[in-house]
Amino acid sequence: MSLWDNKTANPLSQLIAIIMYCAHWQLKEPPFENVPDSRFVYLSAHHEEALMRLLYTVNGRKGACLLTGDIGCGKTTISCLLRERLRGENYQIAMVNNPTLGTSELLREILTLLEIPVDDRADKLHLIHALRQKLKDNMHRGIDSIIIIDEAHLIRTEESFEELRLLLNHHLDNRFLLTLILAGQPELKDQISKIPQFSQRIPIRYHLQPFNFVDTCKYIQFRMQQAGGRPKIFTAGAARKIFSGSAGIPRRINTICDMSLLAGFIEHSHKVDEAMINKVIAEEM
Repeated sequence: MSLWDNKTANPLSQLIAIIMYCAHWQLKEPPFENVPDSRFVYLSAHHEEALMRLLYTVNGRKGACLLTGDIGCGKTTISCLLRERLRGENYQIAMVNNPTLGTSELLREILTLLEIPVDDRADKLHLIHALRQKLKDNMHRGIDSIIIIDEAHLIRTEESFEELRLLLNHHLDNRFLLTLILAGQPELKDQISKIPQFSQRIPIRYHLQPFNFVDTCKYIQFRMQQAGGRPKIFTAGAARKIFSGSAGIPRRINTICDMSLLAGFIEHSHKVDEAMINKVIAEEM
């Protein structure tokens, strides 16, 4: 947890801490925040391939794609970057962040995100008809409809997966009326494999890998530069420890780097070395 993540701290104190932290390291802003921000996205070869597969699924109208990866590997970041790349009048995107809803509630959430007015008293059949009409309208207007289910591994019922499978039944003139993208942790692959009729309808899949050591170093340098920082604040030994302590997972790298910069600021250091990283890992991880 960062100093400014403390919910009990005075907001003014938090702001002062951030300003002093950034001033110490000559930064315009904190470089290792764990929130999706396209300005700070570093694409390894694996992340680039994941994004290209999602784009191919959408632009090739392939119907569905499955993106998996360990916690903190960047699945949500890739999904958000996809939205950035597709921003414009030719796409309408519904990104569901809470897939634990019941089947009808999940369908209602999709309709809401696609800006489809729905009567609270409408039954499931009416919801399906409203969705299909919207998808057809979008197609005739030259708009591709995209549904992204983030954290899809949290779906616990086969009925909910079946509801998502049935979305792929919406097609017209030999083309799908929507693209369905499922993103989740590795167990999502096993969940879907147990439903052959759904699994067979997902032609494009990708498992997102953590960074290797080289990409970890490039990632740290890239984010520091994006925040206006000086080069080589992190020593080579520190980079090795960050990689081993994070296993190359971006979210862990962010936490370790953020806490080590905070520790360096508190200790009036102008370098982050191996000993500092060891201390942070022992205390925070």
